Amino acid sequence: MAIIRITDQYFWNVVFGLFFLVLLVLAVIILETESFKTVAELTLLDFVLMTLATMRLVRLFVYDTMTKVIREQCYDVVKGEGGMELIKPKVGPRRTLADLLSCPWCFGLWAGASVSFFYLLTPLAFFPVLILAISGVASCLQIVANLTGHKADEQKSKNERGF
Repeated sequence: MAIIRITDQYFWNVVFGLFFLVLLVLAVIILETESFKTVAELTLLDFVLMTLATMRLVRLFVYDTMTKVIREQCYDVVKGEGGMELIKPKVGPRRTLADLLSCPWCFGLWAGASVSFFYLLTPLAFFPVLILAISGVASCLQIVANLTGHKADEQKSKNERGF
């Protein structure tokens, strides 16, 4: 039986980190020559749209059911007491991808870089970014509405019990 060392996973984390860094450098080179808009030309509205689009993209890939099939490809399927269970691999590139797709802060870095790159590269990215931004605002409003409803139900239950 092989002993798995924690440093084995560090290797894959470093590989993915270096891959991200190389992509970032390539993106800067491409944007330097091909972008239709520079960072200096961005308005507050552009930053708000990109931020909301990134937030929605993170939620889509880290939490939403629609992309669960993508996340599941990074996990091992094991037979448990209650049926089949998904667990993260102990080591390897799939473990790094599973960690990435389960961490909103980690995936947010990749999503923010992608949204920024395409937004600056082509005016065609405006429409998908706008849709993601509107969806992000709608998600926030839905969360606020759910919290308000939950608090109202909680208060109603307290009042009915006489507390």
